[in-house]
Amino acid sequence: MTIKRYVASSDSTITNAYKQNLTTRATDANMGESDSLEVFSIYGQADESSLELSRVLVKFPIEQIIQDRSIDIIPSQGEVDFILKLSNAVHPNTLPKKYSLVVNALSRSWDEGFGLDMESYKDTGPVNWISASSTEAWATEGGDYYSSPEFSQYFEKGTEDLEINITSVVEDWISGDLDNNGLVVRLSSSLESEERSYYTKKFFSRTSEYFFKRPWIEARFDATVKDDRGKFYLYNPFVPAEKSLNTLYIYNRFKGDLYDLPTIGTGEIYLRLYSSLTNPLPPPLALLGGVTVVTGSWVSTGVYKAQVGIDTSLEEVYDVWFDGSGTAIGSGGPSGKGIEVINPDEETNFTKDNFVVSITNLKPIYRNDEKTRFHLFIRSANWNPNSYSSLNRTPQTDIVDDLYYKVLRVADNLEVIPYGNGEKNHTRTSFDMNGNYFDLDMSLFEPGYTYCLKFAVRDVDEIHEAKDQFKFRVEE
Repeated sequence: MTIKRYVASSDSTITNAYKQNLTTRATDANMGESDSLEVFSIYGQADESSLELSRVLVKFPIEQIIQDRSIDIIPSQGEVDFILKLSNAVHPNTLPKKYSLVVNALSRSWDEGFGLDMESYKDTGPVNWISASSTEAWATEGGDYYSSPEFSQYFEKGTEDLEINITSVVEDWISGDLDNNGLVVRLSSSLESEERSYYTKKFFSRTSEYFFKRPWIEARFDATVKDDRGKFYLYNPFVPAEKSLNTLYIYNRFKGDLYDLPTIGTGEIYLRLYSSLTNPLPPPLALLGGVTVVTGSWVSTGVYKAQVGIDTSLEEVYDVWFDGSGTAIGSGGPSGKGIEVINPDEETNFTKDNFVVSITNLKPIYRNDEKTRFHLFIRSANWNPNSYSSLNRTPQTDIVDDLYYKVLRVADNLEVIPYGNGEKNHTRTSFDMNGNYFDLDMSLFEPGYTYCLKFAVRDVDEIHEAKDQFKFRVEE
């Protein structure tokens, strides 16, 4: 899985706004159980210079993130982005435009409380504008927070969701360099003190009935596996050398589970290419630069990879892997099967703007505790094999480098998972000799609904979307 979401464990709004009498401030009001969160400033309501503010506090289960990292569900620091997401809540009141919200890490712990009233502020108790808990007041009214780092997002229309990369703070929480007291979301300091109103921006809270609108931190990472065993190219002297490298993987599986190789562990592994797998092995082929041995690396439990490039007249080569003592481990492919060498000049180009996709193992219903691997079959839409090819050859899928998926909820066309073609490429599909595939965690979806998968190829800055779509339902 390349996406993992962590819903807020606590959230609340705190305010120093005036109550309806415009005399008493609601600094003791608690809104911890409300289904929305609110940020605003109101200038000149009680008198010509009065200022009223509202801020949002939100906290996330960092211990769950720590546990998921310990069992390799999310990768190590530097390989994952943590994105804070608060979803806009539509309301009938005035909506500010052209403003910035900022996010800071809180420096003091706080209690969520049980208040609901966001209109008359009748529910009192901590957390509120002046008190963090029943035993501690804020050192500074409105919440104690670190001034740095500070994250900011500009809202042009006002209706946008808040979506900010807060990776540095989350990593500090994970390492223990910073206590996890959560975050404060507020108008920037300059806007809070401005002699004008920004009333009012609302977000859905963690108690909202809307599953996909609750606050979350989303871990995004690129777990793409690009195993070039099924599209192994010849060296091309007219492109940069690194473009002519092919990545090969070897998987140490036993009864369906992956295990690190005993003589290698997480250390280096070595790869040679041969012209055949006869016994004894013939001399290895020379690779780019005249070397015969390539040093590979550990990827994850039981998975190793190496990059090779070769210029040869052979139509097929064989990969043999070794440990540090020179002991052969075996081939990364099926027993006795070599790797077809492709001449790029003779390859039929895949048509990015006109292709068809099918999911070969799609089921109509999935449980929300399932983690599923979808296998894809892809061909250019204009593929038209002759009758001999159709009768005498198993159709081969095209293997596509930059193929992405997205997920929509069918009932309202809500984009549950957009195409993740950003820095982390978190919805890019993997591929091996059998074609493209990707893993999907069904816990990302609200049970009781039907969802739709769609696919697109990225070509520089263009997205070419296939017409095909695939529906499945998620149940408890």
